[in-house]
Amino acid sequence: MRFITFALAVLIVLVHAELWFGSSGVAHMMELQSKLERQKAVNEEARRRNEQLAAEVSDLAEGLEMVEEKARYDLGMVKRDEILVQLSTAAAK
Repeated sequence: MRFITFALAVLIVLVHAELWFGSSGVAHMMELQSKLERQKAVNEEARRRNEQLAAEVSDLAEGLEMVEEKARYDLGMVKRDEILVQLSTAAAK
């Protein structure tokens, strides 16, 4: 009976040693948790940067369209191989 009790006590100590100091123990878990938090911060920064770049691309695309529209209607500019037709209200009467 004493031998079984001693063997069980040794097994419990070995299990706890592995839990606290082993390759999949608490220290390793805390290290992985720390790495995960750092990676989440890096990912969040990258996501914010991507959103900023997407907004800049959208602004540039809309900006070019606005410049083209202003050039066409206010300045009467046309693209190559395009014909400008203007109607006058005086000619319609």
